[in-house]
Amino acid sequence: MTTAEELKAIVRQKYGDIARQEETQGVAVDGGCGPSSCCGPGATDTSYSILMNDEYHTVDGYVADADLGLGCGLPTQFAQIKPGNTVVDLGSGAGNDCFVARAETGETGRVIGLDMTPGMIDRARKNAKALNYTNVEFVYGDIEDMPLPDNLADVVVSNCVMNLVPDKARAFQETYRILKPGGHFSISDIVLVGDLPEGLQRDAELYAGCVSGAIQERDYLDIVTRSGFTALQVQKKKEINLPTELLQTYITADELAAYRQDGRGIYSITVFARKPLPSQEPSAESCCGPTCCNG
Repeated sequence: MTTAEELKAIVRQKYGDIARQEETQGVAVDGGCGPSSCCGPGATDTSYSILMNDEYHTVDGYVADADLGLGCGLPTQFAQIKPGNTVVDLGSGAGNDCFVARAETGETGRVIGLDMTPGMIDRARKNAKALNYTNVEFVYGDIEDMPLPDNLADVVVSNCVMNLVPDKARAFQETYRILKPGGHFSISDIVLVGDLPEGLQRDAELYAGCVSGAIQERDYLDIVTRSGFTALQVQKKKEINLPTELLQTYITADELAAYRQDGRGIYSITVFARKPLPSQEPSAESCCGPTCCNG
């Protein structure tokens, strides 16, 4: 059985390979399923066209050299970023979402990208330097144990990364910790509706490519709620239609027929939730419980 640390090593290796490959071969931004895509970083066949990531090209702040086609949504579109905000991007890759967030937070704001792949951090820092951005920085670290202070961020964004984290509960607890009271996140991710065939679930290559690391949507949202967040809402949801040729690689014909007919599926969702403001201390006038009333 693959351990959490082994799975992290797989993801780190795959995305490190992507960072090196894209730097030498150029960036692919067509959103297709190829070596640089979220849907299959280990794949060599680029014939599959699984459009998981949303269109970035017309978004303010978009930087083509930072777009590796690894996303499954556009969280910054829903993140309600304001001028002067501090924004943290979890799993920042080559920096694309950070640069889009920077266009919204402006020069008075601060944007921090966190990534556990050294190659991605190097790519992102080079991109920021080329753009002469002094308020965008990139930090090496693990989402389950972020090297960031408490109550730092007004907004947290992430794009198709949380599902790659083995301990999702810990990752959301850390997200809660670094958010300011009243702050919020907008996160795009991959979830499941109904159980996937075992062949898809256990494949390490698909784990690194966003599918087998995904969990049930209801469980995902429950983790968010149990982490203390409020105002939970799914801002966007779309089905990811895996082609028959890809599914047949992992499941039998009978399993494929059942998969197509019983409503199961893989979805991209963008989720919003807020860290509540601290509860006000009870006053003598409002308190009537047995521990604080004397009459």
